[in-house]
Amino acid sequence: MSTARAEVPGAGSTGRPQPGFVRRCIFSTDHKTIGKQFLFMALFMMAIGGAMAMLMRWELAFPETPVPLMSWVPEPYMYGGAIPPNTYNSMFTMHATIMIFFVIMPILVGCFGNFLIPLMIGARDMAFPVLNMLSFWVGAIAAVILLASFFVTGGPAAAGWTSYAPLSAVPIYTGVDWGQNLWCISLIVLGISSLMGSINYITTIINMRTRGMTFFRLPLIIWALFITAILLLFALPVLSTALVLLLFDRLAGTHFFLPQGGGEPLLWQHLFWFFGHPEVYIMILPAMGIASEVISTFSRKPIFGYHAMAYAMGAIAFLSWIVWGHHMFQSGMNPALGSGFMITTMIIGVPSAIKVFNWLGTIYKGNIHYTAAMMNALAFVAMFIIGGLSGIFMACTPVDMYIHDTYFIVAHIHYVLFGGSLFAFFAGLIYWFPKMFGRMMNETLAKVHFWITLVAFNCTFFPMHILGMNGHMRRIYNPLQYDFLKPLQPINIFISISAFVLGAAQFILLANIIWSMAKGKRAGANPWRANSLEWTTSSPPVHGNWDGPLPVVHHGPYEYSSPFGEEDYLPQNVETPAKAAVAG
Repeated sequence: MSTARAEVPGAGSTGRPQPGFVRRCIFSTDHKTIGKQFLFMALFMMAIGGAMAMLMRWELAFPETPVPLMSWVPEPYMYGGAIPPNTYNSMFTMHATIMIFFVIMPILVGCFGNFLIPLMIGARDMAFPVLNMLSFWVGAIAAVILLASFFVTGGPAAAGWTSYAPLSAVPIYTGVDWGQNLWCISLIVLGISSLMGSINYITTIINMRTRGMTFFRLPLIIWALFITAILLLFALPVLSTALVLLLFDRLAGTHFFLPQGGGEPLLWQHLFWFFGHPEVYIMILPAMGIASEVISTFSRKPIFGYHAMAYAMGAIAFLSWIVWGHHMFQSGMNPALGSGFMITTMIIGVPSAIKVFNWLGTIYKGNIHYTAAMMNALAFVAMFIIGGLSGIFMACTPVDMYIHDTYFIVAHIHYVLFGGSLFAFFAGLIYWFPKMFGRMMNETLAKVHFWITLVAFNCTFFPMHILGMNGHMRRIYNPLQYDFLKPLQPINIFISISAFVLGAAQFILLANIIWSMAKGKRAGANPWRANSLEWTTSSPPVHGNWDGPLPVVHHGPYEYSSPFGEEDYLPQNVETPAKAAVAG
């Protein structure tokens, strides 16, 4: 399965004039710049989403108590610095929306996908550079629309990030409730952006691989991004359709989801989760790809079971389409249908377990280098295991009926999406930072950030399992209003203090990024002694990625401790005489 891209004369750094500042740094069609733009946009949105998480944890630990330094916020958003119920509803709605759609997706899919795909397959750029530029700016417009909802009458959306009908289909306030409308419009626009990107990724990976780069010589992160793009291509139109129907209900008087006009509220849940469960793997598959690259590099071993890893990602993607009903066990369904969803949900754990055991097999007896990137990648594996094991409880219908609307679910999703996706992001950022910016991140600061984040994360989210098993509800404004929750309040306070430490730790990461971009040690072309093609060009890469002809690939990306190389790594573009003789 090899598709070679012919060399384009003059496509290297010396074949075309350098663009000006605006075209180079703002409206750039260079995939590397677009990847960085997605990174900085996501970090900005992470700060906003994280701030709302801190406010929620303050309310849960110290209900209806003024938040320090927040007395300046006007009514009705706060009353004397205290958080009113509807503001709290808006915060958990916008926190989840921002972190899922405007942080994790732009970082793992937008940033790493744009930056790495052409470099790792040996291409000059994406197949459609202008479309690639538009994918970022349309996504940025979606972010602006979402943030604008903070400044409209009634405030931002407050129906939860899932926006279940009929609550989301009826304006909360007299007149038009534009916060929820802007939420819908923002995600529709973001869907257009993601579709642009997915079309570009699929076309680029299929058609623009350099000579010798067969599919089974692709790095696993490229496999992950390829499969993720396919999921996006099929999942996002479902969500966009549901959002358009919801807008019609809100603005045009239709009754798709309103029962008083013959509509069906459960239709929204089916449409949302038919998108929503593939969305979980849209966020976790790139993280799995990052972990594979980092763990293999710093174990100095080939990835264990490369083909099994690639097939497992395909199996995860396929199974993700037939498990959405496990989000709806409490909504009521035929017991036979519920059993089917329960079984398929348990089966999806099998390919995930394959990947975990393959990572462990890669580490086993490896020459492990405990860099900050490696430590974050190992934390990703550990946190993903905890999140996956808690998911088995929720797959079981009778258990899920009890824990579904409790903090057990909050713990699970954060172990998968924070403990999973964001630890992988930290690993990938440290690993590819020298290639992005030409400088190394400060290793000491990165390790300090890692340890504080790891400890604070587990202190924040693991006790939520205990809260959930004791019946602590999700999306609750004041737990002290319920007598049976009052004995659990010390746990809530402990969780909130841990969350504040977790949030403060991210300032260490921010300081490290800013300091390293300006003062970090200059990186060579291949500081990690890695094998994949992005390390065969300068750091940062030149315009067009390589001076001269494109590299030619002779073997896979994980030839560590190879007997055919003079060192313990063998780059993909190097063919040794000994290996050529064996191949012959």
